[in-house]
Amino acid sequence: MSRFFPACATALFIVAGALLVSCGDAKAPQGPAAQPVTVVTLKSGPVTLTRELPARVNPYLIAEVRPQASGIIEKRLFTEGGAVKASQPLYQLDDSSYRAAYASAQASLARAEATLNSARLNAQRSAELAKVDAVSQQDDEDATAALLQAEADVKLAQANVRSSGIALGYARIVSPINGRIGKSSVTQGALVTANQAEPLATVQQLDPIYVDATASSTELLALRRELAAGTLSSAARTVPVSIVLEDGTTFAHDGKLTFADVTVDPSTGTFLLRVLVPNPEHLLLPGMYVRAVVSVGIREHAVLVPQQGVAHDPKGKTTAMVVGKDGKAELREVQVSHTVGDQWLVDGGLTAGDRVIVEGLQKIRPGSPVQATEAQG
Repeated sequence: MSRFFPACATALFIVAGALLVSCGDAKAPQGPAAQPVTVVTLKSGPVTLTRELPARVNPYLIAEVRPQASGIIEKRLFTEGGAVKASQPLYQLDDSSYRAAYASAQASLARAEATLNSARLNAQRSAELAKVDAVSQQDDEDATAALLQAEADVKLAQANVRSSGIALGYARIVSPINGRIGKSSVTQGALVTANQAEPLATVQQLDPIYVDATASSTELLALRRELAAGTLSSAARTVPVSIVLEDGTTFAHDGKLTFADVTVDPSTGTFLLRVLVPNPEHLLLPGMYVRAVVSVGIREHAVLVPQQGVAHDPKGKTTAMVVGKDGKAELREVQVSHTVGDQWLVDGGLTAGDRVIVEGLQKIRPGSPVQATEAQG
């Protein structure tokens, strides 16, 4: 027994020494490894803010063609849907009665002119005879009065000729403007009356054309506050307005904002913005629904952040994950307002130079060490 215990003790010391050696060689525990993430370094610069507004197309000019004389439609002189010029004949009325009235007026004028010529000669002879007292003063005054009456009759006859000529001209109904004409509401043989309520046809000028957009009055107030504060500079008059068609495509020609209405519609709380758009192909037609992308202002030192780098929680809080100076992820509460393409316009919480994490967010949390790589493009 005395030899057994020293042997056991020796074995225990050997095992303990081995354990101490192995523990001395083990490395100290390390923290979590840095996770690779992709970041975008924010920059500041001028940004034009736009607003896409609902709009309707309206003609640049519109004229409803109505007769100014009564009669039977003898001919229709245009093709429905075609282009017409100002003063181009559109309808011809039966003008036989107007021609007769015009001829009668011309005959009355000729008779009045003949009477005037006779009265003038009589007045001249009477004046010569009056110088030698060959006629009485009364007869001379009567001759002068007859001359004046004859001159007045000629002027009246001339006015009747012009009046009957105008009525005769109204028998040929012409286009008041250049444009495209719609369908005719009457056919050959129809009776029309002067200044009737129903138009015969409608002519509309389509190039250029108006696009009338509606904007909220609350947006107008916010815009004016920003302009007054100096955070925005006005760009509405200088930046072209693009038109988005019903199928989502952008119209080939940009428009120009011509005016903003000074009255807000009390039923909708909106006001009118009118845009003048070139329309040489006549692709835009009156009544068509489009959307107008209108510039509302320029922010000179704007900061944009990619939308994939911004998160919104159920409570309405907006946050972004940035790389701090210590190389660790940092949660930042931010304020954003408008979208510009695929980016948010930053109103607060982020500044130029911040590195916002846009990829690898699912692998990190605030305080996690990260290995940042700048996004390409």
